[in-house]
Amino acid sequence: MKRVPVSLGERSYEVLTGGGLDRAESAAAALRPFVENRHLVVVADAAVAELHAGRLDALLAAQGAAKVTRLTFPAGEASKTLGTLESLYHQAVAAKVDRRAVVAALGGGVTGDLAGFFAASFLRGLPFIQFPTTLLALVDSSVGGKVGVDLPEGKNLVGAFHQPKLVWGELEFLKTLPGREWRCGLGEIVKYGVILDSALFTKLESYTLESLQADTTELSAVVGRCCELKAEVVIQDEHETGLRAILNYGHTFGHAVEVLGGYSKYNHGEGVAIGMGMAADLAVDLGLCTADLPVRQDRLLRRLGLPTHCAGAEFASEAVLDKMGSDKKVLDGKLRLILPRKVGTVEIVAVSARPALLKAIRGRVA
Repeated sequence: MKRVPVSLGERSYEVLTGGGLDRAESAAAALRPFVENRHLVVVADAAVAELHAGRLDALLAAQGAAKVTRLTFPAGEASKTLGTLESLYHQAVAAKVDRRAVVAALGGGVTGDLAGFFAASFLRGLPFIQFPTTLLALVDSSVGGKVGVDLPEGKNLVGAFHQPKLVWGELEFLKTLPGREWRCGLGEIVKYGVILDSALFTKLESYTLESLQADTTELSAVVGRCCELKAEVVIQDEHETGLRAILNYGHTFGHAVEVLGGYSKYNHGEGVAIGMGMAADLAVDLGLCTADLPVRQDRLLRRLGLPTHCAGAEFASEAVLDKMGSDKKVLDGKLRLILPRKVGTVEIVAVSARPALLKAIRGRVA
């Protein structure tokens, strides 16, 4: 088991990662204070509930939960809405959830964001625990306290910062993931290499999806390193006033691709992969990095089964750029983009040059 501290004063917590956490007494001891004699409210989509809720119920019962209530919603990014949030509120009222309850977010990034915002807002705030079941959630969205829902105009436009009490990163949950969801998580893992850790990037260049799936020791090391990197950034900039923005590398372009594709043509990790390509191409055009960086990045993304280009009339460059204009990272009419200098180093750049942006997008649309 690996323990990664997220040191935020009174909001501090740990990220536990590894296989068989429910059989480790040290992990149980970390979980017990938030479960014993408490009402646990498990929030999960219907598909994940069928796969994993029974195991979680047993874990919570073993740690002394007084009561476990399950709140569910339909699976998919399309459920990350204010309408679904309202449904959870009504379910919680019917279940007589009170202010001593603890929310357990069981699922991927959609569930973590949705359940976390539910926890932040219901009864003016409840504590919550993240139980990520996808690689993407484990290495990224479960750590850092960013929670929220989408609007039709864009992703994550309504939300809050609400740190979990604990992140329970059980690798055995990943065994049920389809290949596309594995690749989704790998997109975020590559991101960490580009923005913060050239050694991690180089290490990833020796892997394939299949080799990581087959080697729990190597997977555990990669996951643990990503959690460390995320924690280091969050500790320095909890509310994204500066440094934390670098975690959005590829995301402003990628979110636009996700939205225009109806959240189904390209999932989050795929959108980020395409967005990283657009960002790297823009960095080359602006003279920030050399042309070999996007080539190397593309080679790694393709090796891991991720797309580097999108296809379809809906991704016309003007449409992508217009959608980017409603992103949260627009400030004073300029897009604040994360652009690479070299592998392992990025910077925040305010970009208003529309022709350069359109060129970067156009070059990644097949």
